[in-house]
Parts: sequence; structure tokens; C-alpha cells
Amino acid sequence: MAISNENWALREGASIVKCVVRRYLNISPQWLAMGVFWLSFSLNFLDRQLLAAAAPALKLEFHLSNTEYGQLVSGFYLVYAIATPLGGWLIDRVFLRAGAAIAITIWSLAGAATALTRSFFGLLVCRMGLGLGESAGIPLLGKATVTYLDPAEMGLAGGFGAISISLGSIAAPLVVAAMTPRFGWRSVFVLSGSLGLLWVPLWLFVSRRVSPRVGIKAQAYTPAWHLLRDQRLWAAALAYCLVYSLYMLWANWTTIYLVQERHFTQLEANTRYAWFPPAFAVLGGFLGGALAFALIRRGMGGLAARMRVCWFTAPLLLVGASIPFLPSATLAAAAIGVTFLACQSILGNLFLIPLDMLGASPAGFTSSLLAFVAASTQVLVSPAIGVAADHIGFTVLCVVVTLLPLLGLIALQAALRATLAGPLPPHAQ
Repeated sequence: MAISNENWALREGASIVKCVVRRYLNISPQWLAMGVFWLSFSLNFLDRQLLAAAAPALKLEFHLSNTEYGQLVSGFYLVYAIATPLGGWLIDRVFLRAGAAIAITIWSLAGAATALTRSFFGLLVCRMGLGLGESAGIPLLGKATVTYLDPAEMGLAGGFGAISISLGSIAAPLVVAAMTPRFGWRSVFVLSGSLGLLWVPLWLFVSRRVSPRVGIKAQAYTPAWHLLRDQRLWAAALAYCLVYSLYMLWANWTTIYLVQERHFTQLEANTRYAWFPPAFAVLGGFLGGALAFALIRRGMGGLAARMRVCWFTAPLLLVGASIPFLPSATLAAAAIGVTFLACQSILGNLFLIPLDMLGASPAGFTSSLLAFVAASTQVLVSPAIGVAADHIGFTVLCVVVTLLPLLGLIALQAALRATLAGPLPPHAQ
């Protein structure tokens, strides 16, 4: 009887929550589930960016060069790249609810374990464990988006997803600046890992009580080998990885740049400027999603709307080439911020393009392909950036990496030409 009463109480409590949300906040249960899921992405990027924010302290304690720091970044992406296609395939075939809980538990434990490290090897193992857990993040986000939301809603959802990522990136340098002087750099990894573990029961509670959108279960599974023959998907992956490379240049190296080139201390860099560029990314994520949503509401197809938004914000990428030549750190941080804004606006739309093309069934795998290509690029590029930062400086890096995203968008536009001229696919109508 106690169990029965407990189940009844849970059902009634969930019913009350749904009524309150619908009546007073006008939020559907599906959007509520996505809100909880976006919270996990804020924690994801908080965990990921803590290393960049605390990098000067870690370099000093462990006697690391920029090259070795680049190897830490590369180790994360090596495991991330290897694991993410398998994670995407499993999510399509098996689970969303449990997959999210397992992945976030793994990356939270790996993040917290960083506080226990005493060597470069220990740091590397923790970053690789973090990469294993976070490799499921992008596939899970893609699957959750098409599971809970209609195609017309995905543009706005992409904006909120980008905002959640940016909030985690903003929080990382601020948390490091607030906690490191008093408690040491290890405390920030304990905090972030604990927050991730607290998220898991919240997700399990909400996801058990929210149903997928109508029609989602009726779509047949699409084999992965069939998807890999689609040139449009590879073009989207190429564009995504080139834009992501510019984004991650500053996501991983802003604090080091400010310390090395602008001669700030770590505390000054994190307090004054390192949080500032990701704040621009919040605006970029919302802007990209809202513009695509408005265009789709006016009758434009999802693919056409997202490509138009990408080209609308692409010229802002060129601001990144000016960063080393600007006379003050404030202007340099603002230029990095504009670069973040453009990258986040474009990335949010590029992430949804495969979902527009191919529908809900392979969403986990198609999203994982974007993550795989981007992560594989970072495995090679991050050590190269470290070598260049040690021996050449940031000037050449800024100019070269800034131009790459434009090449990716040109290739994607060419691959989608026939699709954009044809009728909408059935799942997007």
C-alpha cells in the first residue's frame, strides 16, 4: 500500500506541475523537457571550459608548455571523436532517457576526478574520460530536439540550445575567478562534477513524464551506411567543423591569449574579459534561432531559412582577423565576442540542417557525424595551435582560421543547391 500511495503521489505531483506550467507559463511539457536538457548542456560546457579558464594555473603547477596544453585539448577530442559515432548509433537504436543519464554521470565523474590529479598524465586521463562522456552530448541534443519538437519549432530551439552552451562558457571563467583565489583551482572541478550528478535525477523525473511529439514513433529507422552515402551530410559536417574550429580557437585559448599577448594575470583575464566573448555567443545563438524561426513561420523551407541566416551572419566572422592588431585588450575581447556571436549563430543552424534533410529517425547518428568531424579536426589542430602559439604567435592563427568557415559555407551551399530547389521532404512539411 505504501508503494501504491507513493506512485499515486508522484502521478498527482506530476499532474499538478503540468497544469501549473500550462496555465501560468504557457509552456508545453515537451518544451519543459527540452529546458531540462539544455541545462545539461550548460553544465557540459562549464565542465569543458574550466580547463581553459584555469590553464595558466595548471601550466604553472604542472610546468606545461602551450604545446602540452594543446595535447590535453587534443586528448579530449581524440576520445570524443572515436566515441561519438557509436554513441549516436546507440541513441537511435536504444535510448534517449537512460543514454543522457549515463553520459552525464560519466563526464561529471571525470570532471570531478580532475581535482585529484597530480601529473600531466592524470590530467590527460581525466580529459579523455570527459571526452568519453561528452561524446554523447551532441547526438543526445539532436535526438531530444526531434523527439520533443515539431520541425517548425527547431529553429527557435536551436537558439535556446546555443544560449545554454554559451551560459556554460560564460560561467567557467567567472567560477574560476571567484573560487580559485580562495579554494584553489581544484575546487572548481569538484563543483562542476557535483552539479552534473545532481542533474541526473531531475532529468529522469521529467523525462519519464513527458511524451514524445505526435508521430515520432512511426518513423522507420534509417541504416547508418545509407546515410554515409549522402554527400549533403558530409558537406554539412565539413562546414560545421570549419566554423567550429574558429569557435574553439577562442574557447580554448582566450585566457592564454590575454595572459601571453596582453600581459594580464589569470585572475585579471578571467574577471575582466574571458567571460565577455561567450556573452556575445548568447546573443548569437538567440539571433540565429529566432531569425530562422521567423523565416520558417513566413513560409520558407527549413533548409533555405537556415542557410540564409548563415550567410547573413557570415561577414561578422571576418572581424576575427583583426584581433591581434587591435590597440587594446577591450577591443580585442569585443572582437572575439563578435566572432563568437557569428560562430554560434551559424553553428546552431548548421546543427539543424541534417535534421531538416533526413528527419527524426537517424537524428542521433547524423548529429554524431557533425561532432565526429569537428572533434577529429580538433585532435589535429589543437596541438598545431599550441606549437604556433609557442613559436609564431597568434597573428597568423587569427587570419588563417578566420577564413576557413567561409570555405565551408560555400561547399555546403553547392551541395544543397538541388535540395533547395526541390520540394520539402515529407517530415518537414
